[in-house]
Amino acid sequence: MSYTPLIMISFSISFILSYVIALLAIAFYTLIERKFLGYFQLRKGPNKVILIGLPQPFADAIKLFTKEQTNPTPANISPYIFAPILGLILALLL
Repeated sequence: MSYTPLIMISFSISFILSYVIALLAIAFYTLIERKFLGYFQLRKGPNKVILIGLPQPFADAIKLFTKEQTNPTPANISPYIFAPILGLILALLL
């Protein structure tokens, strides 16, 4: 069974588009959650960015991607890498 390149390209575009839409939905769900938590605590919530805080997820993403990555130079690197991985595995096993 051979697939034509057009079908493979169509599948790839569909997959990438679905992934991007899911990421955007999660970002705006987080915005709505932060707004509700702000109202529950009798404050406005995230509304500092332009129009009622709608670009806040994009500002959070830019902040996340532009943060400086730190590596502890005098430390042993293997526990620095494997400790979070081990914590995640143990949390998923419970």
